Amino acid sequence: MADDRSASGGGRGARGTDVGGAVALTPETDEAFRYRVRGFLDAHAHRRDDPEVRRPAGDDAALVEWATSYQAALYDAGLAGLTWPIAYGGQGLTTAHETIFNEEAGDLDLPSGVFSIGFGMCIPTLLAHGSEELKQRYVRPAARGEEIWCQLFSEPSAGSDVASLQTRAVRDGDEWIVDGQKVWTSGAQHCDFGILLARTDPEVPKHRGLTMFVLDMHAAGVAVRPLRQMNGASNFNEVFLDSVRIPGDQVVGEPGEGWRVAITTLMNERVSIGAGRSAATTPTPVEPVEAHLDTARRRRLQGDPLAREGLADLLVQARVLDLVGLRVRAAASAGRVPGPEGSIAKLAGSLLAARAAQLGAALAGPEATLTRLHRGGSSPWAERVLSAPAASIAGGTSEVMRNILGERVLGLPKEPEVDRSVPFSQVRTSEAPDTFPR
Repeated sequence: MADDRSASGGGRGARGTDVGGAVALTPETDEAFRYRVRGFLDAHAHRRDDPEVRRPAGDDAALVEWATSYQAALYDAGLAGLTWPIAYGGQGLTTAHETIFNEEAGDLDLPSGVFSIGFGMCIPTLLAHGSEELKQRYVRPAARGEEIWCQLFSEPSAGSDVASLQTRAVRDGDEWIVDGQKVWTSGAQHCDFGILLARTDPEVPKHRGLTMFVLDMHAAGVAVRPLRQMNGASNFNEVFLDSVRIPGDQVVGEPGEGWRVAITTLMNERVSIGAGRSAATTPTPVEPVEAHLDTARRRRLQGDPLAREGLADLLVQARVLDLVGLRVRAAASAGRVPGPEGSIAKLAGSLLAARAAQLGAALAGPEATLTRLHRGGSSPWAERVLSAPAASIAGGTSEVMRNILGERVLGLPKEPEVDRSVPFSQVRTSEAPDTFPR
């Protein structure tokens, strides 16, 4: 790994050291932190373009093994959960330290994408709304990679309108019994726990009768079925819940307040997808342009005016997204709750993914049609073209993002919602338009 990246001076960090169960904080400059990160990555990571390293597929169990081993080493080095509270196993640092880490890891191939749902959405939700017992139980094992998390929101008839979900949780003494189905659950086949949104009161409007739970993915009655995608991977899953029992102390927030808790998850999700710039899950803005340049050079198109125009346009869009991400992270550094900026970043990232895939395929020419199923090799652009549409759906569709921006940024009137104040039990469903859910 090259060691020519400049280190920033100034600023003060703090390194947590466990001493007999207590955490002693030692002041550390940003420069010292940067070199500590660099030393760890030199020992535990490799570049994305290293031809001698075969990266397991996203749905491969080998990737999970690699990821858990890496995360344990990251935790032992005092570099996991950088912004999480020290009391729960984090480092108690700032988003500036997170940015330094991502800068150093920007050109490296890290397996942390396995934990992206947990770190970007589930654990922040627990930290914001969970009881002390839940935080003490779950945050530290997650930071060390001992437990993997997923998010169970979407359903076959409740995608963009999550509040219309029909998975039910009925109280039975000190437990809740859950029945229903979730879909598009990323990485569920490898997960130990998930945050589950279910309906606990159908006699109030749809946004008010929801409750958030911690679900043990290995509990009796939980069945996970991977979905084969058109790019050949199986990153998403259906999850079936058949009389699953959840202890009462696994409620996140208060019963009936699940929508308020879910908003925290959704906002963190959009920030994580659109502007998190996690080196483990999202290439740095320049990286996709470098891949395009390599393709153009190989096909001797670097002097073609149309190719140059496309590359310049892609670089500008990537830089704009990078600046939006900086704005989002600055808001987080100031302690502000994620707002519409996350939706801007998420929408821009979806558009950039589609544009990058289209341009790459155009530059690659006929070879862009080759997939891993073809003998004699495959093109990375085939998978990117087939994967890009998912970016406009995951974390909220582009149409939903545009509605949010229209209402919350531009001040446009909300779209009519005829069922918003109607008890959910009286709302007609898309699956059975002539009956009411009971």
